[in-house]
Amino acid sequence: MTSINFGTDGWRGVIGRDYTFSNVEVVSQAIADYVKSQRLPSRELLVGYDTRFLANQFALRVAEVLAGNGFQVGLMDRPFPTPYVSYEVKRRSLAGGVMVTASHNPPEFGGIKFKAPFGGSATPAIVRQIEGLLFLKPVQRLLEGRTQKPAAITQVSPGSEYFDHIKSLIRFDAIKRASLKVVADSMHGTANGLLPQILKDHGIDCIAIREKADPLFGGVFPEPMEENLGALRSSIFENRADLGLATDGDADRLGVMDALGNYVNTHQILALLILHLVRNRHWTGEVVKTFSQSVLVERICQKLSLQYRVVPIGFKNIADLMLKEDVLVGGEESGGIGIKNHIPERDGILINLLMLEAVAQSGRSLREMVLEVWREFGEFHFERRDLHIPFKVGQSLVQRLKEKPPKEFAGLPLMRVDTLDGSKLVFQDESWILFRQSGTEPLLRVYCEAGTHEKVNQLMEEGNRLADNESF
Repeated sequence: MTSINFGTDGWRGVIGRDYTFSNVEVVSQAIADYVKSQRLPSRELLVGYDTRFLANQFALRVAEVLAGNGFQVGLMDRPFPTPYVSYEVKRRSLAGGVMVTASHNPPEFGGIKFKAPFGGSATPAIVRQIEGLLFLKPVQRLLEGRTQKPAAITQVSPGSEYFDHIKSLIRFDAIKRASLKVVADSMHGTANGLLPQILKDHGIDCIAIREKADPLFGGVFPEPMEENLGALRSSIFENRADLGLATDGDADRLGVMDALGNYVNTHQILALLILHLVRNRHWTGEVVKTFSQSVLVERICQKLSLQYRVVPIGFKNIADLMLKEDVLVGGEESGGIGIKNHIPERDGILINLLMLEAVAQSGRSLREMVLEVWREFGEFHFERRDLHIPFKVGQSLVQRLKEKPPKEFAGLPLMRVDTLDGSKLVFQDESWILFRQSGTEPLLRVYCEAGTHEKVNQLMEEGNRLADNESF
């Protein structure tokens, strides 16, 4: 029997190997069975998809299985962002939504995310229930072998409500007064043209790049990390822009660069957003960060008297708390951030706009804002490396570090090992290195934060050496 394993946000697999039409049917049937078990008043579901290879055809297959189980299905008529689908699920009180996307994964991957009626990532409890229903019942699909869509499936065009809502959360007057020049990079994903149009509607100068939908994403991974944003850096220099804003393949994550082409990582973005929302917007609430997020967040929360929590990696763990508590902002290292007064969901478009607002209201450059955070709360640098090694090798290393941690690492005495999600080695000066096996790919993810670039490199090189030794 084929193994289907859900990761931090849904199921992903290599197209044609794991991610096949038959496996997509199995996952869709499990989702249908889960939704039926909830006995919700709505019998309607929304299905969206990204710009990946055959994503529209996989989405149609999902819709056919859901319709075969008695649901009315709205199928998006074009690739569109995940946050839009999530917002519409909540706004229209639907039974749920399915987004056919592998998010920021490499181009050869496909995936499926289930969006719960509250308009966000399925919680860990929901994921467990869906996984438990895999392969239990035969797939029910309408119009097997026929090309025409059944009457239970209707094509849906994007509406304005989501955009009206996010516009209501942003102070565009402040952005316009600041006369900032912006480059928007959709990385050939679902956000193409959206951020530039929103800014243009408010009279704000914006240059758009990498807008054309491309299943190969221009030859880079659609993840807005520094190594994939060379085109954004070049455009910033060419246009003498004040900053660059990027979104990932399905637009629920973001990446930011300053006028000098410096990559502003998500640790710094989250720190700046907390300060902006509390000091300028006077919003209140709890801060939630994932296990791989920054020490800076804790220091800022302590100074501002904000409660904070640390959860396992995956935005579903943040969303779970956003449903129960008054969460001001929740953020993960990999570019996903959500805020209150919105849906419990990552939203790259909204958070990019909020970052733009923060820069505009500060009256300083983005680089100056980062340096100011360092002066007030301490300087920290971050790096993540994805090491391509087999699942079992990565799992073995993580387990060994939990059970038999070294007394020192890269010449530094070890203070403790935190094991909330993977194995995090923490040192006296609060620097740390985290080893975690990916749930969706044969990758050992190694995360590191320290006070200097040199120390980050020192720790990461030892991490690489340890992984290499484990492989032989």
